[in-house]
Amino acid sequence: MGIETAPPTDMFLTTQLQKVLNWSRRSSLWPMPFATACCGIELMATASSRYDLARFGAEAMRFSPRQSDLMIVAGRVAIKMMPVLQRIYLQMTEPKWVISMGACASTGGVFDTYATVQGVDQFIPVDVYVPGCPPRPEMLMEGIMAIQRHIDQDGLPAKKQRHPLGITVQPTHTVRPQPAPLTVSVRG
Repeated sequence: MGIETAPPTDMFLTTQLQKVLNWSRRSSLWPMPFATACCGIELMATASSRYDLARFGAEAMRFSPRQSDLMIVAGRVAIKMMPVLQRIYLQMTEPKWVISMGACASTGGVFDTYATVQGVDQFIPVDVYVPGCPPRPEMLMEGIMAIQRHIDQDGLPAKKQRHPLGITVQPTHTVRPQPAPLTVSVRG
């Protein structure tokens, strides 16, 4: 009366090796979080039970680059931190992907200073840009799903250098107007 009796035992299944490999690669992404600021809080919220990143097979956050294949750069990156970020990227296993999460990681955000990197894509290849300050957890999940869609369409891992995808996730919400009108008065 168990599950053994439900399917017939004389069945067989055929499929393509490429589809099985792509399915296993997309269903077991292991993120390497590189969170330095407020976007890191949203990254942690994405892995919590409310948003349940485990549904997409990306809940196993790895803090070792040799066990990761998806780097999530969340927050601002200082010039002194860039060599560390590059070294972590180079130590990750192939094939690897990078998500630039938030305005600070993508463009420097409001930190237009000499000490802040004005976009990590100047130093490492970025596959998906997730906009926002900070972006909502749903936006990060959409970015991960964009990488999964690309993996599904991809063939077997190639030996050649892979170019970044450069996908920008579109916001899934509309900004509501301010509840009270803003008035500025100048006293002279």
